[in-house]
Amino acid sequence: MGTGALMSLGVGAMAASYAQLQTTSNNIANVNTKGYSRQEAQLETAGGQFTGAGFFGKGVNVKTVARAHDEFLSREAALSRSLAAADGARSDQLTRLEKVFGVGEAGLGYAAGQLFNSFADVASKPQDSSARQVVLSRAGELAARFTTAAERIDDLQTGVTQDLRSSVAKVNDLTQQIATLNQRVTDVRGLGQAPNDLLDQRDQLVSDLSQYVQVTTVEAEDGSLSVFMGGGQALVLSSHNTKLAAMPDPYDASRVVIGIETQAGDRQLPTSLLNGGSISGLIHFQAGDLTDARNLLGQMALSIGLQVNQQQSLGLDLLGQTGAAMFRFGSASGLPVVAAQASSANTGTGSVSLTLQAPATLDAALVSGVQASDYELRADGLGGFQMYRLNGGAIDPQFPAVAVANGDVVEGFKISIGGVPAAGDRYLLRPAGNAARDMRLDMSNPKLIAAASPLSATAGTLNQGTAAVAALSAESTAAGAHPNLPATLKFQVTATPGQYTYTWTDGAGTSAAAAWVPGQSIDYPGTTPTNGFQLKITGVPVAADASTTPAVVSDTFTIAPNTYTLADNTNANAMLSLRDTPLVGTIWNGGTLQPGNSVTDAYASILANVGVRVQSAKSAATLSASVAAEAEQNRSGKSGVNLDEEAARLIQYQQAYQAAAKMLQVAQSVFDTLLQSAR
Repeated sequence: MGTGALMSLGVGAMAASYAQLQTTSNNIANVNTKGYSRQEAQLETAGGQFTGAGFFGKGVNVKTVARAHDEFLSREAALSRSLAAADGARSDQLTRLEKVFGVGEAGLGYAAGQLFNSFADVASKPQDSSARQVVLSRAGELAARFTTAAERIDDLQTGVTQDLRSSVAKVNDLTQQIATLNQRVTDVRGLGQAPNDLLDQRDQLVSDLSQYVQVTTVEAEDGSLSVFMGGGQALVLSSHNTKLAAMPDPYDASRVVIGIETQAGDRQLPTSLLNGGSISGLIHFQAGDLTDARNLLGQMALSIGLQVNQQQSLGLDLLGQTGAAMFRFGSASGLPVVAAQASSANTGTGSVSLTLQAPATLDAALVSGVQASDYELRADGLGGFQMYRLNGGAIDPQFPAVAVANGDVVEGFKISIGGVPAAGDRYLLRPAGNAARDMRLDMSNPKLIAAASPLSATAGTLNQGTAAVAALSAESTAAGAHPNLPATLKFQVTATPGQYTYTWTDGAGTSAAAAWVPGQSIDYPGTTPTNGFQLKITGVPVAADASTTPAVVSDTFTIAPNTYTLADNTNANAMLSLRDTPLVGTIWNGGTLQPGNSVTDAYASILANVGVRVQSAKSAATLSASVAAEAEQNRSGKSGVNLDEEAARLIQYQQAYQAAAKMLQVAQSVFDTLLQSAR
């Protein structure tokens, strides 16, 4: 055997060691390159050459340069990153939302309490213009705070819309790059070796894409990678990508929904396909958290404004007139009218509007007050409509659909339907959604504050019991013009000790005796639907008893039209009592009233609601970020570059290269010896 075999072995060994040195050096050079996977020059024996003395090895060949990659770990890292991005996006937005609702003196609850407390000074001095001006100032401050909070929520919506549009543009750019890389991978795959750098770039693009939407991948035989969004919607197939679209919401152009671009036009995707990624977090924040906050704020604004306006209408101002509305919602005074938002997909000519109802009207009809919810109205094309309560932009299964018709009063509002809706037409009802943004002070003259009642109550001069008038509430200022007044209330004993009856004696005579229940209002019937009133007595009156000697004479209370309203504070006290009245979110259920919350409790509930969401979102974001970091650490542990390991290998391969060079030196020396011996 000549020296050529030895030379060949040395050359092959040097080439293999050089390949390993080059690969290791490339790893070191790309230690900080994002998405780079550690590469390794894989060697294989060159086989053996048979001789009579056996097989002699022919050296080593470089088989391939392979990248350290684990498909499972890469998918797990991408999935966990997607979930972390969704939780992080929602948590960031909720943190901003929390700042909308101030606490302490900066809060809406404090401002509302200050408004109601200011009526105490008016009650003390009904004619004092400065006390009345304070009421208007605090009413204006409250309306301004509601408006400011609503505008900040609108600003958050604008930010979410912009983020969604930019995120969709980034997704489309990433899927286009993946499709382009698919083509390049397919082109070079025919050479028989894997294009490691291209595969790394593609995997990194998939990882970046997962930050926006949760995806799954399937590799084809030609090396191309198909990318699917949750539910099977294809984003990349071979060298073609499907673009996402940031579409205007069918009901509200200021909001964005996610769709895909098709030849027939943009098509909206169900939100169920968006289970991860920052786009999912933003969509769920927009449809759920932001909408709920807007509705809670609007419900509180409506409850305060409508209740104050109603109480104003029950009293008389310094000019002797029926109290005017203190607040308005929108451009016109009176009960707010809200136009429903028709879906852009509607084909009929129908239109729907809502008229918010006064609290007294709702109570008389046993109908719940305005709730912090949106609703969807669907037409069947035959004149029938179904109303669904929404939660997070979808139908809330906890509340069954309600059949409604034109003129029905439900959930605090009256529905008015015009035109001819087609079958399947849909309308979004937002009774509370924009109320806070539209709230304004509708009064500038302090004399218009209705501090006086149209009625006056006078206790009999000979009364001996502890009874006193706790409240006198008229159904309207028309009560002061009741034709049968004055009316005198008297009490009588019954056969049951401690139980009394009462009668009214007025211009029409004496009424039939009715049982008196302490703590409950005593009704005085009107001759019209609006000129009656209710009287509430505290303490224990002395009741008439003819069986004693001498006979006991009843305590009396006389109700008459108020002839001196300038010094009367009855309605101002009623305004003050609204501070502790459960007027927010009242619900009638099967004829049973479920009281809502007082203003301060309602605002505390909003703060708690938002606060719980913030803490829950932060916990979820922290947990998912930790899981994502661990998954990425596992992936990089398999694919990442470790400088210590690479340095050790560099020395190893250097020594191997030097040994191979020594082998060539020996082969040259042997060859020279052979030449000399042949001379």
